[in-house]
Amino acid sequence: MDSREVKDALYGQFSRVARALGNPKRIELLELLAQAERSVEELAGTSGMDFANTSAQLQVLSRARLIEGRRQGRRVIYRLADDSVTRFLGALRELSRDRLAEVEQVARDYFQGRDGLEPLSSEELMRRLRDPRTLVIDVRPSEEYAAGHIPGALSMPLGELRARIAELASSSEIVAYCRGPYCVLAPQAIEMLRQAGLRARRLGEGLPEWRLAGLPVEVAAEPLARHRRWPPEPGSWP
Repeated sequence: MDSREVKDALYGQFSRVARALGNPKRIELLELLAQAERSVEELAGTSGMDFANTSAQLQVLSRARLIEGRRQGRRVIYRLADDSVTRFLGALRELSRDRLAEVEQVARDYFQGRDGLEPLSSEELMRRLRDPRTLVIDVRPSEEYAAGHIPGALSMPLGELRARIAELASSSEIVAYCRGPYCVLAPQAIEMLRQAGLRARRLGEGLPEWRLAGLPVEVAAEPLARHRRWPPEPGSWP
């Protein structure tokens, strides 16, 4: 194989990944799988596609080896192939924001217009986790919380938040987080909390970015009410 053939072969393989990302719904499926593994049925319900279309899009992602499937009875459960896919999604978001003015405009109008205060960084939130005045809430769906969440965070799915606001201590600063820097759940939660007179900020990143930074993640035991103590017992993390 000469040098031209090598280049053509390599670029041909690179284009397999690029083609797999050539559909916005496939990018959304990857973002959903970055939160938790899911069945085709669950992904169809969350993404707004029908079962057949969801299955077809997942096959494209599977052929590009961005996701993996395993059988669970009669269902197939999908997950991201590994953390490199999560890192690639983050790089895609940042490149798009750097190069496309439309992305920056949407981010400025929707997210920055709702923040009031600067979003909290993962590093700053990590320092605050032991502070009893800081209350962290996870506003993603409960199955995503169960698959992994920030230590000590309360599961407060956005659809339940208004009815559960009374559970939140008015003296705490509440930090809400969701799926990532462009997830719309946390900004909606912040607006709801502030309307109720509570102090609230959002985390600038989401659970995938938190995990990639090497920060600790809890997995819910059965059911969601049980999870490890925070702060940890002496001798445990960190």
